[in-house]
Amino acid sequence: MALKILSAPPPEPEALVEALRNAVLAALPDAAVEVEARSPGHFALSVVSSAFAGLPRVRQQQKVYAAIAPLLAGDEAPVHAIDQLVTRTP
Repeated sequence: MALKILSAPPPEPEALVEALRNAVLAALPDAAVEVEARSPGHFALSVVSSAFAGLPRVRQQQKVYAAIAPLLAGDEAPVHAIDQLVTRTP
């Protein structure tokens, strides 16, 4: 496999933190969202939402992953991994 050379520098971590937060809030408007940038392309998220009420943890996390999927998709995805995802109800 050949190395791919990217022509543009990766987005700043602050911009990705905001993009992740906005993506979650678009899907879960009542959510309290905390995003922490870790290493380049790696993040930790904490999401508290009443939309999680009665759902098992895996389904709660699936809702968050569905919201941020566009940021994780493709060869040039700006977000490489979510190292930690905590979901809770208020």
